[in-house]
Amino acid sequence: MEFKTADLCDANAGAVQVAAPGLRHFGGRRRFAGRICTVKCFEDNQAVKDQLEEPGQGRVIVVDGGGSLRAALVGDNVARRALEQGYAGFVVNGCVRDTAQCAAMDIGLLALATNPTRPAQKSPGERGIPVAFAWIKFTPGEWLYADRDGILVCANKLV
Repeated sequence: MEFKTADLCDANAGAVQVAAPGLRHFGGRRRFAGRICTVKCFEDNQAVKDQLEEPGQGRVIVVDGGGSLRAALVGDNVARRALEQGYAGFVVNGCVRDTAQCAAMDIGLLALATNPTRPAQKSPGERGIPVAFAWIKFTPGEWLYADRDGILVCANKLV
């Protein structure tokens, strides 16, 4: 899918939400888009793994990890499973790990930072609910567009 977030932002002013700067690319795909599905968890990625039991259908998993920098919520095994299931990528309000391996995968992966610490895997967390961070409310079913310039969210498909 070819697009530039800058052009989408210009052409759809008022209809898009623009994320705060600060999330960094860690995956091999630097431009990705898809419908949003959400996970809310804290230093525990069981809910992320549960989401990956569903077919991705090109969706983007938005993970609200509360901004914690103490444990990674996505690593190479989770990213690989997401690819196998057909997800376009992740936006993580938290940390990732195994970044060299993730950078070699054709998946979008935006996060705050890296941390080699493994997360807990006990809590079911929450899935399919609106989550908010980086100046955006991420609502399941809406569209997310990400590239090197930033992240946009819109209720309707733009490209």
